[in-house]
Amino acid sequence: MFSSKKNNGSSGGSSKPTQGLTTLIAPGTAIRGDVNFSGAMYIQGRIEGTLSAEGDNASLTLSDEGCVIGEIHAPRVVLNGQVKGDVHASERLELAEAARIEGNIYYKVLEMAAGAQINGKMVHQSEPPKRLPAPATAAAEPA
Repeated sequence: MFSSKKNNGSSGGSSKPTQGLTTLIAPGTAIRGDVNFSGAMYIQGRIEGTLSAEGDNASLTLSDEGCVIGEIHAPRVVLNGQVKGDVHASERLELAEAARIEGNIYYKVLEMAAGAQINGKMVHQSEPPKRLPAPATAAAEPA
């Protein structure tokens, strides 16, 4: 009833999500609840809830008019607005001059412009140590 079918040569079935999608939360838009996203998310509005990126290529950008009240989890994060909550950037965190963070930040690489403010802890997250193979114990046992 609500769908329109076009014959575009596909055989039907489920389609994979397109890589590189961008989601925009426009000014004047407010979302209450947790948000999971993939690709890029650009926030000019307000989100109250946890933002979680799916995938290693995801990125989140918060404009100077944007506001997030809740935690942020994404590989690449660029902030130029207000955040009340912890920020977890597994790859890169960029704080522009109008960024205002009330919470802890967890980052691997940090770029911070003059004027950005953080009211919380800054915690560097290094890569986990690589595990070496266990030594062979059969040859080392005494006879």
